[in-house]
Amino acid sequence: MRGILNCAGYIPFKRLERASIQEFMGRTVASGARSVASHDEDTATMGVEAARLVLNSWNGEDPQTIWFSSSNPPYMEKTNANVLHAALQLPKSTRAYDFGGAAKSGVGALQTAVSSKETVLLIQADTRTGLPSGEDEILGGDAAAALLIGDHDDGPLLAQYLGGASATEEFIDRWRSPYEKNSQQWEERFTTSRYLLLVESAWEEALENVGLDPDQIQSVVVSGSNVRVTNRIIKTLGVEKVLGDLTDSVGNVGAADACLRLTRAIESSKPGERLALVVASDGIEILIFEIADSYTQNPITIDTQIATRSEVNYQQFLQWKGMLPVQPPNRPSPARISASAALRESDWKHGFIASQGEQSNLIHMPPARVSASEKDDIDTMQPIAMANTNGHIVTFTIDRLVYSESPPVVFAVVDFVGGGRMPMEVTDADVESIHIGMEVVPTFRKIFTADGIHNYFWKVRPTRS
Repeated sequence: MRGILNCAGYIPFKRLERASIQEFMGRTVASGARSVASHDEDTATMGVEAARLVLNSWNGEDPQTIWFSSSNPPYMEKTNANVLHAALQLPKSTRAYDFGGAAKSGVGALQTAVSSKETVLLIQADTRTGLPSGEDEILGGDAAAALLIGDHDDGPLLAQYLGGASATEEFIDRWRSPYEKNSQQWEERFTTSRYLLLVESAWEEALENVGLDPDQIQSVVVSGSNVRVTNRIIKTLGVEKVLGDLTDSVGNVGAADACLRLTRAIESSKPGERLALVVASDGIEILIFEIADSYTQNPITIDTQIATRSEVNYQQFLQWKGMLPVQPPNRPSPARISASAALRESDWKHGFIASQGEQSNLIHMPPARVSASEKDDIDTMQPIAMANTNGHIVTFTIDRLVYSESPPVVFAVVDFVGGGRMPMEVTDADVESIHIGMEVVPTFRKIFTADGIHNYFWKVRPTRS
């Protein structure tokens, strides 16, 4: 028995109402909203947030390997999974690899993981957009998903993998040159006909492989970048209950879309139900799961995050997506970080590991060799993880002059529960809503990018009720 041990999705705090695109552009667009990664978020930081939700509610052993999938990774050539590995403070023996490039890489990693013999942490994230008022911008979205895949010996399964099928054929559907930012899509009537031919044969093969009749599949999750294709697939399969749809609230999130929808479907399923994940992306992938009787839902669900978001206006959305250049602050641009210094301070920089006095229990942020308390001897400090520790704002200031991709910047002095105090940048909050005593939590973010190197560190954001 092998399957999903735990899973979670991460939905950014900001959303863009599609009506604001219609108002700005003067043309009719689809209803609903799409999720929007903030200016200090990318696929790596969103992936970290999704993985933290999985690991924080997991009591088993650390995964043996992590795989990161994205069609829009922060780095090419450099392994992005290493950044996530450092932020999650996984052991050095945990292997880290990228499954990148195509949107199909997400479901490809899932298929490979359920066929593996290792405990695998799948982390998938994407930021999707297109030219202003285009379908990709309107129907795209930004989000992440994380799934812990393993055997029943590793712990109780949320969903057991029963089997599936694949159908592969080379035809042009969606493509993007490595030198271009926006993708293109072929005429949908052609691609619809190809996908429908493939899904019929793959569906029959998948049911035969798992020994089930169509009426023994209670629900289906369908993912694909073409809405017309996914709607036709649903009708072709004839399964009445469709779960995991995020079209009206999040949008299609590329490489992370299939696993994000699957996660939402699992969160709304009942023990014993069987569900089929059908992915239309450069072919057809079908994976069939059965919800375990021991199913325990992650307390922070996708729907909970969708319900606690804040709106961003279209002009700011265009700025964050690089479609609307604006005058930067009259301050020097930041210089690239030092690779050697980043390595020396990796536990603090990536993992948010402070130090605590052995005798005084005084917490030092950043970590120090010498304690501020006379009770502690030199070099007797112990590391202490602060990434999952809540804090409260003691005082704050609003800086409109410091360099930022999205001014103004809010700096706050934060007192952490159990000890520890330091000044930190506040994100995911409107300036008017900041107040003394506000409860905040650490979040892994991108501070700036210089010379192609991303400077990652931790900020704080208000808790999402």
